[in-house]
Amino acid sequence: MTEPTGRRERKKAQTRRSLADAALQLFLDRGYDQVGVKDVADAADVSVTTLFKYFPSKEALVFDQDDDLEAALVAAVRERAPGQSIPQALRERVLLMQASVADPRSAAFMRMVEDTPVLRDYAHRMWMRHEEAVARAIAEEVGAPEADVTSAALARFALEARGLIRRHPDPRRAADEVFALLEHGWTAAHPGN
Repeated sequence: MTEPTGRRERKKAQTRRSLADAALQLFLDRGYDQVGVKDVADAADVSVTTLFKYFPSKEALVFDQDDDLEAALVAAVRERAPGQSIPQALRERVLLMQASVADPRSAAFMRMVEDTPVLRDYAHRMWMRHEEAVARAIAEEVGAPEADVTSAALARFALEARGLIRRHPDPRRAADEVFALLEHGWTAAHPGN
C-alpha cells in the first residue's frame, strides 16, 4: 500500500494499523468468537465508533490488506516477464501467496480462518471480489473488450484455484496441474476425453 504523505493521512493509517494489529493478536490469542469489537477497540485505545469508521464489520478487521492483494494480482498480470503467459503469471502469484503460509504467524492466521466458518466464508467472498479487477487487467493485456467473457473466466478460475491448491497435499504440483489446464485446456490435459 502507498504510504500516506500528510500528517492526517499518516495518523489515520496508524490508527487503522493499530486496530488491525490489536484485532489479530486478540483473535489469535483468544479465538475469533471469544473477542468482541469492544475488546479490539479497548486494546487499540479507541472507541467502538472509531473502530467502525475504519472497519465496517468484525470480519473486516481480520482482512485489512484487501487492496494490497488486489494490486498484487493485477500487477502479476500487467508486469509479468516477457514471454510469460497470463496463466503462468497468476500461477506464480498464487504460489507466492501460498508460500507465505509457511511463516508460523501466517499459518496460525490461516488455521484461525479455516476453523472459523464466518471467517472462511468472508475470506472467500473477499478473495473473489478481485475477479473483476483481474478480468479487466487480463482483457487489457490481450486487447479484448472490457467485458470479455474469456478474460472473466480465466480470472474466476485462477482465483478459485487457490482453494484447491491450498488444500492439496502438494500445493506446487496442484498449481502446476490447475494452471496447465487453464493454459492449455481440457483436451490437452486429457486427450481423447
